[in-house]
Amino acid sequence: MDVGADEFEQSLPLLQELVLGADFVGLDIEFTGLRSNQSRPQQISLFDLPSEWYLKTRQSVQQFTICQIGLSVFSSIEGESNKYVAHSCNFFLFPTTFGVLDSEFSFQASSVQFLNQYGFDYNKFLKNGIPYMNEEQEKKIKHNILTGNWKVRSSLDKDQIKVVIDEVTRWLDLAEEGDWMTLPGIAGFQAFEIQLVLRQALPNIWTVLRDQGIIVKKVSKQHRWYLENTSCDRESCWKEKILLSARGFSVFFQMLVKAQKPLVGHNMMTDLLHLHEKFFRPLPESYDQFKLNIHSLFPVLIDTKNVTKDIWKELNFPRVSNLSEVYEVLNSDLNPTKNSGPVIIHASKCEKYAETKYPHEAAYDAFLCGSVLLKVAHLLLWRVHGAGSLPELSFPLYLDVLAPYVNQVNLIRAGVPKINFSGPDYPSIRPPILLLSVRRWPGVSEQQVYREFQNLCKFDVRRLSRSQFLLLTNKFKDARSILREYRGHPTLQISLYRYWRHSPDINCLLQVCGVVATWALLALVLGRPDP
Repeated sequence: MDVGADEFEQSLPLLQELVLGADFVGLDIEFTGLRSNQSRPQQISLFDLPSEWYLKTRQSVQQFTICQIGLSVFSSIEGESNKYVAHSCNFFLFPTTFGVLDSEFSFQASSVQFLNQYGFDYNKFLKNGIPYMNEEQEKKIKHNILTGNWKVRSSLDKDQIKVVIDEVTRWLDLAEEGDWMTLPGIAGFQAFEIQLVLRQALPNIWTVLRDQGIIVKKVSKQHRWYLENTSCDRESCWKEKILLSARGFSVFFQMLVKAQKPLVGHNMMTDLLHLHEKFFRPLPESYDQFKLNIHSLFPVLIDTKNVTKDIWKELNFPRVSNLSEVYEVLNSDLNPTKNSGPVIIHASKCEKYAETKYPHEAAYDAFLCGSVLLKVAHLLLWRVHGAGSLPELSFPLYLDVLAPYVNQVNLIRAGVPKINFSGPDYPSIRPPILLLSVRRWPGVSEQQVYREFQNLCKFDVRRLSRSQFLLLTNKFKDARSILREYRGHPTLQISLYRYWRHSPDINCLLQVCGVVATWALLALVLGRPDP
């Protein structure tokens, strides 16, 4: 089910009911870009500590925006054992433009091409995107609206409002008291905004919002005064309605936070960064504060990438490169619990995913996340109890067996493989750092070193000194291979990096200590009195 700005407010009560009754919620987000083309020092690297990775990625998150959020709400069916219904929704989003609020964001050509390849509807994003704002933006807008200190800033809105006022003014000249006219095609919070402007500009009219548009009625000044003081449509109510409509998807985000349901994604770290930035607060500079904030918003996170990566080799499943391939393997005969696992059906109005695949459509990928979670949890339970002694199946039981993976979110290209949102991060289990010493290759650069090894295996490269470089890979077999292949090489000598032996800082410190010790010894010898 696709939801844009026109349908969003009417959908909110149903969405709230679904989330409150859910066992968990699957999430996927599509963006206008992933990573800005930063200078080499700002690119993410296997050398990065989690805090360094966060600060680098934070810049890209602030540059790009969300164009589509997919949610798949999974609920167990009462009275039916291990059966779930999934309500899957696509939400097209577009940043709120109202008053002083006018966001800037970038498009990345590769991301646009990628989404276009999979049929993304940019018209729905640009023309009918649901507005949203974070808490800081909301405070500014709320203050300006409630104090009356707001202006229509968008030139498009100004032109539209001018046309509307001119049209209504011409109609008023010929209308009789009690006559009415319709202004069609105005929706969302702009409909409230236009009514407020009309009421302020024209003292002998009254406005009402209906399905067909804004109804403008000519009234006497006395009747206008009566309506203003007795109607539920008083100006103060209108201002609250404008704020509610301008908040848009942020209203539902708060519902999701209050529901405190487990949130499930696949490689969801970037999704969490955008959720924080776009709907909660601007990303803090402190990595630890970011972790605390996310854990407060979503106390139970499950990253299916982290779960499947951990158990895939143990089960001797074939290698996979994306979420769709993971889902296909779990749905195949390779999965020993294929026929005994949970049954998942699509809700009415969400059945288009039942027979047709829509890869990289956010709601479809959110559905895959939830399905993979249930199937992997069942597989883990089967391994613990065996095929013949499974207890009565339920989602709390699945959550228990998934406990080692809760709040462990996969991290792409960093010094650690995952982030722990409910405690300290785990130490690195990456292969050891290698030291490359270069001879007879003056002026060699990091890029040249990278190209030297790229046909054999891929390393991240960092310069240590003029003739020494650090090499780091995430595969132990690559580290062993490079040590073996370059043993005895006349120009490139590779060895294990030892911090206390090879660090320039330690070497400098030892040299300084040596000089100080030498001078101290010399002073002691020269200062000794003659016998």
